[in-house]
Amino acid sequence: MKHLIPLLSLVLLCACHTTRTWQVASVERTRLVVDNHYEASIPEEAKQYLAPYARQVDSISSPIVGLTKHTLRRAQPESELSNLLADIMVWAGKQYGEQPDLGIYNMGGIRASLPAGDVTYGNVVDVAPFDNRISFSTLTGADLMDLFRQIAARGGEGVSHGVALEITANGELISARLNGKEIVPEALYRVATIDYLAAGNDGLIAFKKKTNFRIPEGAGTEARYIITEYLRAERAAGRPVERPVEGRIRIVR
Repeated sequence: MKHLIPLLSLVLLCACHTTRTWQVASVERTRLVVDNHYEASIPEEAKQYLAPYARQVDSISSPIVGLTKHTLRRAQPESELSNLLADIMVWAGKQYGEQPDLGIYNMGGIRASLPAGDVTYGNVVDVAPFDNRISFSTLTGADLMDLFRQIAARGGEGVSHGVALEITANGELISARLNGKEIVPEALYRVATIDYLAAGNDGLIAFKKKTNFRIPEGAGTEARYIITEYLRAERAAGRPVERPVEGRIRIVR
């Protein structure tokens, strides 16, 4: 694996010895390539020191929790992985006595792909490394339309099966339907999402108008735990996970 880390260098000059006033004389920027070259040069004593910690981390991250048919990646306006995670938000509702009408998962919260074949717990943590917890909110149809406009303005986010948005390339919402029906402004819709989005972050400020907000109590409400439980359930049932791109969000012009 290779990473590029920006390196910023500042050169400071003292303009006056008496007052010690400093000014920036120059700024230079470059990138350091961080790859397995550095791992190959780790001193043996450092490897020995880290070995017990590495074994402990591996014991947590290496167990296989799921199976996929192929690599699931994130992409806008819609992708297999964002579809899957939004659907998992709805799937989890029944565990908490909820019946969400739709689920939302932000693209920015998806930090890796799920690999083809065996999926480990470490892979899930790579995808969802944050301590976001599942939450449930109620929005009016009018507020839900505002939410869909904000999703369109961002170029697409993860939305669950049954949501059908048509947007333009410059981020305008053209139409929105849920389970084949128009959104009724006065109706109430239950939304499953992570608490980070429910707070109105990532530009989805329509969530600030939510009512009946709920974060389930107890352990195991973090997104990565819920994703893991879904993958385990599908694996136990002998179903490799996939989630096709099906036109949940379409750019029509």
